[in-house]
Amino acid sequence: MKRARQRTTAAASALGVALLVAACTTGGTTQDGAGTQPAGTGAAVTGGGLPGSHVHGVAIDPQDDRVYLATHEGLFRYDDAGPTQVGPVIDLMGFTLAGPGHFYASGHPGPGTDLPNPVGLIESTDGGETWTPLSRQGESDFHALTASAAGVVAFDGAALQASDDGTAWRDLPAPVAPYAMDVSPDGSTIVVTHQDGPVRSTDAGATWEPIADAPLLQIVDWADDLTVVGVTPDGSVQVSDDAGTTWQEAARVDGAPHALAVRRGTGDALRVVVVTEEAVLDSTDLSAGFAPLTRG
Repeated sequence: MKRARQRTTAAASALGVALLVAACTTGGTTQDGAGTQPAGTGAAVTGGGLPGSHVHGVAIDPQDDRVYLATHEGLFRYDDAGPTQVGPVIDLMGFTLAGPGHFYASGHPGPGTDLPNPVGLIESTDGGETWTPLSRQGESDFHALTASAAGVVAFDGAALQASDDGTAWRDLPAPVAPYAMDVSPDGSTIVVTHQDGPVRSTDAGATWEPIADAPLLQIVDWADDLTVVGVTPDGSVQVSDDAGTTWQEAARVDGAPHALAVRRGTGDALRVVVVTEEAVLDSTDLSAGFAPLTRG
């Protein structure tokens, strides 16, 4: 494979700008209350395609290797029968995996969900069945959200912030407004995507610099402390084995990418899940490409 050492073409860059600056808006009724939210109906989704109108996040849970999708209509888990709704209806604008069965999220309350609007940072430790408010209820809608062993990093449109425990926050001096981002598992390195190209911090967000010669990445996700995967607006799946310093194309997907999850599989192989506007695509061998994910 050839090393990707230059930006995409002008056409791809224009597409990237259009996608990166597009805002996904949603309604929501302000409601009071801050208790743990009960489970939803668990109804299975049939008929193919995506289980929600738009996917904002995807995760591969190391507890069971199931794929979870965060949508406007709530959280969905891919079981043997296909995607099944999990937990209450919350418009999940931000979503990230924190550990086995452990998620953080943000967004807006759905029908019958007793949470403020926006919901701030909420947490689930039972695979999305129930959610507990942690902080910034009625204040922040974190569209960009990531977690590591060091805590949570989040962007609500006003400031990039970090929290060790999900309750007390401090501002980080990011040079750009993040479109998407992800942090290495140890919390040391953060890669942020932006329409002018990705930027990186190697000291947990204290200082930042553009990633020289990097492709125009739209979404990113870490597999381990050195391996990070990104997808460009035109579907090029890029892999870096040196914590984001250099990148090379490993595969391609059809359709504009919306969400990405990466996990080390059997024999140290990468499992990569890319959600586009039409499908959930799964790969356990990037050299062999992707196939639609239909079941867990």
